[in-house]
Amino acid sequence: MNSDKKAIREGVAAGMRKMMFSASTTSEYVEKAALSELLSMDALLCHEQEIRTVSRRTRLIKSAGFPTLKSFEGYDFTGILFPNLQDKNKMLSLDFIKEHRTLVFYGGCGSGKTHAMTALGVAACGNDCRVKFYTLSSLVMMLKNAKVLNTLERTYRMISSADLLCLDEFGYLPLDMESGRLLFNVISNAYEKQALIITTNLAFNDWGPLFADDQLAAAIIDRLVHYGHLIKTGNRDWRLEHSLMIDK
Repeated sequence: MNSDKKAIREGVAAGMRKMMFSASTTSEYVEKAALSELLSMDALLCHEQEIRTVSRRTRLIKSAGFPTLKSFEGYDFTGILFPNLQDKNKMLSLDFIKEHRTLVFYGGCGSGKTHAMTALGVAACGNDCRVKFYTLSSLVMMLKNAKVLNTLERTYRMISSADLLCLDEFGYLPLDMESGRLLFNVISNAYEKQALIITTNLAFNDWGPLFADDQLAAAIIDRLVHYGHLIKTGNRDWRLEHSLMIDK
């Protein structure tokens, strides 16, 4: 019984410290409290921890900026080609985030690229990671506005504070030289410091026209592929197949 009480006392003390109780208050309480009081406090601390965890992860999801929330429940991995060093299970483990790796989802429209990226981002928030989600066009617009307002460096720092940066729709709209350079700084700042997920419908050798400069495109690609994994989602259009406008 004494050993059980000691373990409970240590657990309560750890929980109180985690909840920011002072060392003196914690020490005094666990030494004087009866076993029933310790058990009640332990239950209370566990309940409070659960509430704080849900609240924190809800805030993380909200601040990420996902257009919609997605998960991998029901997601069809049929036809998706994973590289040897980043198979499905390793991707779902989210190890690439702490390793500061890049995932590039490459495939046709409606092939599940954005769904997969969003589901990974939501899962990352559920593991207490800070995530930022942008379409390429919205990111460039934000950077241009920040440059006009003379807040560009602060904006770069805000973007760099995320553990995972999700950039959607590479290749859908061409960028002018200024936009390409602003984006290059985001990619360069993330290099070896942040995890990235990118979706694109263009092969890397077609990125030159996207950035209006082949050298700039090459510099961006170089940083992405060094610690990156290419995941091919194919060309099957799931949205078209499940469209209400198509006769079944």
